[in-house]
Amino acid sequence: MTTNLSVNINKVATLRNARGENVPDVTRVAVDCEGFGADGITVHPRPDERHIRRDDVYALRPLVKTEFNIEGYPAPEFMDLVLKVKPEQVTLVPDAPDALTSNGGWEVAPNLEFLTGIIDSLREAGIRSSIFVGTDPENIRMAAKAGADRVELYTKPYADLYPRDPEAAVAPYVEASRAAHKAGLGVNAGHDLNLENLAYFKQNVPYLNEVSIGHALICDALYLGLPETIRRYKACLK
Repeated sequence: MTTNLSVNINKVATLRNARGENVPDVTRVAVDCEGFGADGITVHPRPDERHIRRDDVYALRPLVKTEFNIEGYPAPEFMDLVLKVKPEQVTLVPDAPDALTSNGGWEVAPNLEFLTGIIDSLREAGIRSSIFVGTDPENIRMAAKAGADRVELYTKPYADLYPRDPEAAVAPYVEASRAAHKAGLGVNAGHDLNLENLAYFKQNVPYLNEVSIGHALICDALYLGLPETIRRYKACLK
């Protein structure tokens, strides 16, 4: 099956914010990523706006012609934003406001009522929902019970183990993806996927709809250029 590449442009915003001006232009980079072959654009606006800002999200909405994915913790201000912007997908993450980066998925059962209400609101707005989770099959089945359309598998454990034992690294994700598919969920994945480990992940994990990649892709683009980098990531997904 086709697996889409969604480019997370948070790091582009981090670079821009370092100087306080509009270089690089986040909206231009998003449009260019699409032109170079990206299947979607991902942003993760945080409460302190240390990279993507709320006004970036509003500016990007009419420009993104592929698929717009907004990640974040579903606090009231985040939900207000996404219900106004109406991206194609919202990925719910359990990050604390001061988290440096996403470092784990939801434990769905203790948050079932909360997540169900959030997902109901997204569905009423015509927005596809995805819950960021680990590989535990029962937790994934609970995500389906909450009404999610997809799960996004947290892939840092895979990336950490891959250099030493690729088969052991990918095995839990194969099981998790099968459990998600059986429960009627689509499957996304993200965190520390890169040009070294992505092709193996794609070859072994069934039912993979989408990967979201930011940090590694932007780092590779410093050496390869953005068009070549996106081409190589797309090639890993064939």
